[in-house]
Amino acid sequence: MFEPRVALASLSGESDAAWARAVAEHVGCAFLGGIALDDATRDAARRLVERDRCEFLPADPVGFVDEQLGALETAPLQPGINVRSATTEPIRRIGTVCHDHGTILELNAHCRQTEMCRAGAGESLLRDSDRLAEHVSAAHGTGANVSVKVRAEVEGVDLVSVAETVEQAGGDILHVDAMDSERVVERLSNTTDLFVIANNGVRGRESVREYLDYGADAVSVGRASDDRDVLRAVREAVETERREVAR
Repeated sequence: MFEPRVALASLSGESDAAWARAVAEHVGCAFLGGIALDDATRDAARRLVERDRCEFLPADPVGFVDEQLGALETAPLQPGINVRSATTEPIRRIGTVCHDHGTILELNAHCRQTEMCRAGAGESLLRDSDRLAEHVSAAHGTGANVSVKVRAEVEGVDLVSVAETVEQAGGDILHVDAMDSERVVERLSNTTDLFVIANNGVRGRESVREYLDYGADAVSVGRASDDRDVLRAVREAVETERREVAR
């Protein structure tokens, strides 16, 4: 899917092409975004900005994504774009752009902000398997590789069931914020053939070894995504662990 098996997880309002390029030597993939696509999620994003959160709110989300991905065409990494939408048509439009750029389209079923969940995006999709399947199917239909970003420890949500829904609808990648439930990665890796990216607390050899031992195919770094020392340590740990497994 990408090498090295280290990704940058999107940070809302911060993760753009310049952010990815700045540390491209240490990672194999970078998820830009998140980008609110439709009226409901853009209204939610505006309310988040009003309470001092950082959001991307370009006048033309599709054009913005096309421009950002174009800026990474010569970068030595696999780009991805994390998006939030309550409806499927904008997902199809963005998916076409992602397919044209050879980019991963990542559906955000992770955001837990009340405004975004009430809009019908983010974490709310984890509680509605039919809508999640519709979103994944819409993205898959564009020909783009599809990732779904999820989080553990959501009350009443079985992530294994979520993973099965994603896989059956045509998804390729499950990007898992494990929170404090790292062993969920093992359950997901053993249950589906999805490419599993493990996220949360990835900082060096110990955390990398734990996630890879649980069966993760790759790891991602979020809040420390601009820390070159952390990224170097994570990349070296991933490469070392994978060499040892291959022996």
